[in-house]
Amino acid sequence: MTDQNANSYPLLAVPHIQLHGTVDEVMYANFKDQLAAAPGDGPIVVSITTLGGDPEMARAMGDSIRLLRDYTGREALFLGKVAVYSAGATFMSAFPVDKRFLTRNSRIMIHERLMNSTIQLSGPLNTLAPVLKAKLNEIEDSIRIQEEGFADLVRGSKVSLEELKKRAPDNWYIEAAEARDLGLVLDII
Repeated sequence: MTDQNANSYPLLAVPHIQLHGTVDEVMYANFKDQLAAAPGDGPIVVSITTLGGDPEMARAMGDSIRLLRDYTGREALFLGKVAVYSAGATFMSAFPVDKRFLTRNSRIMIHERLMNSTIQLSGPLNTLAPVLKAKLNEIEDSIRIQEEGFADLVRGSKVSLEELKKRAPDNWYIEAAEARDLGLVLDII
């Protein structure tokens, strides 16, 4: 079956943009360079293999794909290879489910955003409440951003936002076949 799938999607054999490693500023710069060097018309294929990284860099790359699609009408296809973890899943959410593919034996991992922070309270009492309010605002906004990304990830699939929010705190690992069955990706090659 897999060979037949590969024959059904010949464009996926040689992605225009190939990303691997940590999602960070270096990957974003590499992504922008490869995007600029890609053919100016026709579908564009983006592949990624990542254990995760900076979700904001993933969102920025995803925005570039969305803008390309919205302003040029070009089709953009996503190909996850081996590991599409954390920020990789955030990037994947920028592609509609019918434009997402995984290679066989790949896995997606979805989890909640993480925060490590220490709050230092020192000074007059009237200056302490704003410090705490600022941190609370940061947390609340991060939750809103997370939920926007989760909604994009499951839009058009069989997975409800509630199900994803329930599974994400425990690091939800999804094998390629299950991702296809859940409608999170169109197919496996």
